[in-house]
Amino acid sequence: MTAPDFNLLLTLDVLLTEQNVARAAKRLRLSPSAMSRALARLRVTTGDPLLVRAGRGLVPTPRALELQERISPLVQAIEDVLRPLSALNLGALSRTFTLRSSEGFVENFGAALVERVAAEAPGVRLCFMHKPDKSSAGLRDGTVDLETGVTGAGMGPEIRTQALFQDRWIGVVRAVHPLSQTVGLTAEQFAQCRHIAVSRRGVLGVGPVDDALAQLGLQRHVAAITSGFVAALALANGTDLVACVPERHTHKLRGHLHSFALPFPVPALTISLFWHPRHQADPAHMWLRRVVQDVCSDHLGGSAKDPLPG
Repeated sequence: MTAPDFNLLLTLDVLLTEQNVARAAKRLRLSPSAMSRALARLRVTTGDPLLVRAGRGLVPTPRALELQERISPLVQAIEDVLRPLSALNLGALSRTFTLRSSEGFVENFGAALVERVAAEAPGVRLCFMHKPDKSSAGLRDGTVDLETGVTGAGMGPEIRTQALFQDRWIGVVRAVHPLSQTVGLTAEQFAQCRHIAVSRRGVLGVGPVDDALAQLGLQRHVAAITSGFVAALALANGTDLVACVPERHTHKLRGHLHSFALPFPVPALTISLFWHPRHQADPAHMWLRRVVQDVCSDHLGGSAKDPLPG
C-alpha cells in the first residue's frame, strides 16, 4: 500500500476554502499549473471531482463539503504540532514529575520544593523516588524526569548535568560520645575510634574518607556497614560508633547528634542535577530545573553554612 501524501491535506483544505485554483496557488506559493496537478491527484486519491465548474467559477461537490468539515480540524491540529512552543502557563500546567534522589535530599529540600511548586504551578505533582544506584536507565526510558547526586561511571554520556551545590564530609557521634568533648581532635584519634561505613551494596569498600586517611598512613576500624546515611546516623545515635556523612545532605537528619569537622582534608562532593536530552528544551522541565536549583541555593540550612566545631 502506497503511503499517503499528507501534504495533500493542506492543499485540499486551501482549495476548498478558496474554491479557486489561482487563489489557492497564491496562498500556497505554487504556480497555477502545479496547483492544477495537485487537484488532479486529489481527484484520483479521493475518487471524487471535488470541485466542478459552475459558470465561470468552481463549486464543491457534496463529497468535498463532507471532507472539508473533517479536514479543517486535522490541518489545525498539524499546524499546532509544528508551531513553536508558546509561553508556559504555569497556572494551567497539569503534570507529574518524578525525581530520583539519594538519601537526605527529600528530607532537606523536599518540603521547600513542594511549597515552591505549589505556589507557582498548583496543578503539578512531584513524585520522589529513592536512588539505590547511579544507573541512568530511568532517565533514558522516561520513568524519571530528574535525578540528583554525584556523577558516577554509571551515568550515560548523553545525560545533561547541572551542579547544584558542594557538600563536605563530616563526622557525627552521639551527644555523650567522648569525641563530643574532644578539643583539637587528631587524625590518629579519629582513626582509632570504631566506625560505621556506608555502602549501597552492603560491601565494605574504600571511600573518600578512607583515601584521605590512607595518605596519612591511617585506616579506620569499621565495626558496622549500612546501606544508607539514615541507618548510619541511627546507629551512631545509639552506640559509640562514628559515622561520616555529607554535611548538607544530612542536615535535617542529624537531630541532636554531635557533628564535627574532620581533622584532615577530604575532597568535597559536588551534588548535581541530571536529566535526559529529550527534556532539554521542554519549557515545563526547564522551569522545574530552575526551581530545584533555586531551592537548593536558598534552603541549605543555617548550620550547614556555618563552620563546625572540632
